[in-house]
Amino acid sequence: MTKDRHCPLVDLHVSSPNAMRLNRLMRMSRRDTLMTGMAGMGVLAAGNVVAAEPATGADPELERFMKVSTRLTDRSSLDPRIGKALYERILQSGPERKAQLSKLADLLDGGTYESASAFAKAAEQADPAFKDVIHDLMTGWYRGVADGKVVVYRSALMFDITKDAIYPKTYAAGGPFYWTTQPPEVDKPTGAPALSPSKFDVEPT
Repeated sequence: MTKDRHCPLVDLHVSSPNAMRLNRLMRMSRRDTLMTGMAGMGVLAAGNVVAAEPATGADPELERFMKVSTRLTDRSSLDPRIGKALYERILQSGPERKAQLSKLADLLDGGTYESASAFAKAAEQADPAFKDVIHDLMTGWYRGVADGKVVVYRSALMFDITKDAIYPKTYAAGGPFYWTTQPPEVDKPTGAPALSPSKFDVEPT
């Protein structure tokens, strides 16, 4: 008599090639997720250690440039990222610019100036060459251009002071057909130039 052999039931869905590949991928996925999570925790831990250390390598001349910029623009704060880009570009406009910017910062540190106009007038009286330095600095912040190159466009200060009435070219911040409505009135400037007259070049737009 033939002895009955016990044959366990086989789930064809589990044992199919596709199912086996899927199971293998799932196991790899769980393993990869675990390894990625552990690696992420390591990065966060390392980041906490780095963040706990004091920041080093800050350029003191760049900080002085930002201080002069805030005084000349009569603003309490300016974007340091834009300032760094402008500073680096202005330095390329001439070998004497770095020393002139440093001397301009010395002048600011050595006196008390209540406004940008007062500081600009004092700077030109101290050294006529400072006028060109101030022009470079103000052109950088307000037009976004330094050494003939566009450093920043949308965040240039010339757009910030007219953002309630004029939108930058290629930007439409209003709704559909916003240009058909009457723009708000803008007060006529009443300030007087702080520096002596300079040659004005009209650039193509």
